[in-house]
Order: sequence, then C-alpha cells, then structure tokens
Amino acid sequence: MNPVDLAQSALEAPVGDLSLLTLFLDAHIVVKFVMIGLLLASIWCWAIIIDKSILFARTRSQMNRFEKIFWSGQSLEELYRSLSGRGNHALAALFVAAMREWKRSHEKGRAALGSLNIRIDKVLDVTIAREVERLENRLLFLATVGASAPFIGLFGTVWGIMTAFQAIAASKNTNLAVVAPGIAEALFATALGLFAAIPAVIAYNKFANDVGKLSGRMEGFADEFSAILSRQIDERL
Repeated sequence: MNPVDLAQSALEAPVGDLSLLTLFLDAHIVVKFVMIGLLLASIWCWAIIIDKSILFARTRSQMNRFEKIFWSGQSLEELYRSLSGRGNHALAALFVAAMREWKRSHEKGRAALGSLNIRIDKVLDVTIAREVERLENRLLFLATVGASAPFIGLFGTVWGIMTAFQAIAASKNTNLAVVAPGIAEALFATALGLFAAIPAVIAYNKFANDVGKLSGRMEGFADEFSAILSRQIDERL
C-alpha cells in the first residue's frame, strides 16, 4: 500500500477502528512480515517452554526414583540387569555406562583393571556431556528470540512510523485519522516483539539454571559412584 492510498484509507476510516486485526490488515507489507515472524517465533518459544518444562520435571522425577533405588542397598549387578535393556537418561545413564565399562574390563581379565578408573571417569564425563546437551537442546532458540525480538519489533516500528509520515506528507493533513493508524501499527510491532522476547528470556534463564543444577547433581553422583567402583577395583588388584 503506497502512502497516498494509506492516507486516503485513513481519512475514510473511523479513528476508533484500531482493532488488532485491522492494524495488521492495514499495515505495510514489511510490517506484516515482521508481525508474522514475531508471532511464529512466539508460538515456537511457547512450544519449547512447555516441552522443556515437561522434560525437566520428568528428569528430576527419574533422578529421584533412581537414587532411591540405588541407595536402597540393591545389588549393583541386579540394578544393571534391570536397566541395561532400557533407554536410560540422567543418573541411570551414568550408572549403566560405568557398569558396562566395568563389566567389559572384567571380561578382559586382571590386566585391564589397572587403568579402569581412568576409563570409567572418561565414560562418565562423556555421558554427562551428552545428557547436558540433551537438556540444553533448543535453549539457544529461546536466547536468540529473547535477544533479537525487541530489535525486530523496533524495525517494524520504525518502518510503520516512516509509512505514517509518508501518509501525512502525501495527504498534507495532520488529522488524527491520518496519524493514528500508522503510529498504532508501529507500536503493535513493538508490542509483538516484547510479547515474544519477555517469556523467552525468562524461560531461558530458568532452564539454564535448571540445567546447571541437574548437571551438578549428575557430577556429584558420578564422583560418588566412581569412588565406589574404585574401592572395588582396589580390592580385586
């Protein structure tokens, strides 16, 4: 829509007709693309937020359940047999990975036990890194939206104000009916940018903190379990 048409439509339209749908339909094509992009980014952010909330809640529940079983005094061999055929995550994944390396070394005989501590530590570190990567997956998108959405919305705002000024110049009229729609659509773009950015920033900070806590919990368990296996290795040497 060129400035002359925009000015003419603004003069013909009532000033009070500033609904969100009307603002979107009357916006410049560039501003429309900005609004659509921000809306899609916001929807995807909320999908990630819901998915991650469920994932972290499930991970904490799995860790609590595993720790309860692990420290109940059940045999490590029995626990390994019950978990080895499953798709494990978090603490259970650490336990299975370390036990698998333990059993492989014992199958190779006494000579393989000398450097078993080092291999178990490496296996635990790799498994922790893999689990942290799984937890952090798609958090970068939240950070990106949180950082860039306000500026994208500002771009739409600047473009909308430029269009409004062009409409004023074309109509040679500073009537509110000419000024209001362009300013309103410009501010609508800013609002959409903030609507996408604020939840994304809050969610990213929370999830990043949760990842740190879960990672620390896994590292603590890895140290404890490595010490248990180390004592058993020393007894067999």
